[in-house]
Amino acid sequence: MIPPGSTIGILGGGQLGRMTGQAARSLGYGYIVYEPQPNCPASHVADQQISAPYDDQAALERFAKISDVITYEFENVPSEATRQLSATSLLHPRPEILHICQNREREKTFLRDNGFPCAPFRILDTLEDLQTALAEIGAPSVLKTAAFGYDGKGQIKIDNQNLDTEELWQRFGQQRAVLEGWMDFRMEISVMVAANAQGEMLTHPVAENIHTNHILDYSIVPARISAELQREAEELAKDIARKLGLVGLLGVELFVMTDGSLAVNELAPRPHNSAHYSLDACATSQFEQFVRAVCDLPLGSTALHSPITMVNILGDAWQDDRQPNFAALMRDPAVKLHLYGKKDPRPGRKMGHFTVFAPTAEESYQGAQNLKQLL
Repeated sequence: MIPPGSTIGILGGGQLGRMTGQAARSLGYGYIVYEPQPNCPASHVADQQISAPYDDQAALERFAKISDVITYEFENVPSEATRQLSATSLLHPRPEILHICQNREREKTFLRDNGFPCAPFRILDTLEDLQTALAEIGAPSVLKTAAFGYDGKGQIKIDNQNLDTEELWQRFGQQRAVLEGWMDFRMEISVMVAANAQGEMLTHPVAENIHTNHILDYSIVPARISAELQREAEELAKDIARKLGLVGLLGVELFVMTDGSLAVNELAPRPHNSAHYSLDACATSQFEQFVRAVCDLPLGSTALHSPITMVNILGDAWQDDRQPNFAALMRDPAVKLHLYGKKDPRPGRKMGHFTVFAPTAEESYQGAQNLKQLL
């Protein structure tokens, strides 16, 4: 066990690192941020930020010396850096999990080879590969970069109206890619699963996720699905975590297919946007659970106090250089507002979120939609 009073090192300095650090503080831990960009959101509440490239070996060694345990808050940390750190330091989740989850090819291969349900896919290196894969999988389908994609970046939907494969391959940059068959789903859901080194494993309540322009817009909890399907999703997430040998936190994004079955969309070995609701609605937030897991503390209860909906606040809300109407949110006693300390509100950039409590999930979602219009 890494006891309170120790120092947690976090690779990455975004809002997930910031909120993880705040949870660490509440449990009596110090924390250090390693992030190439200075004045990152996590640095505002950290003991120290080391601002250096992820391939700076001397800086990584300095980071390791002042950290009692190390973790990461996003997948785009080079796995080579985590391997270097894990050679001399305690690091969770292990580098092999990051290596799998930061690359669509490796992630899909892991899921397929271990019998977990996912979309049919083919790996592409050439135009000819794309043409062959389309003949086998057909359209509609989705062409995705093999590495470093998120929030809809690095992907193109292919349908019967855009089957000029030469133009598609040129537009995509002629890079290694994955072609996935289109999934006929009726809903997207996600499950957070945490595991510590003692083998204890718990999930947070299943979230129902609604996206706009490929970016998460609303997370509704509990998901409006049957109790049986909720249990099935939780068990699937646990099975994946066991197969990965997880110590830490894993977000499992799932499709609910039109026939009621489940298929895995993506994995994220760190806190997840869709579980931000847990800060306000659960006995233990995903961020506190993350700290507990990587420090090998007993895991906390994930009991849900109330139905809730989380709404992302994007940079688009700062229209014509005007501040969003935060007062409209804060007047409502059923609302909690969280802002991430980011200075540049670009369109599509996640600047914060708010949550809305209500007696039922449907009422919380309706209230969230109304409040978003006021924002």
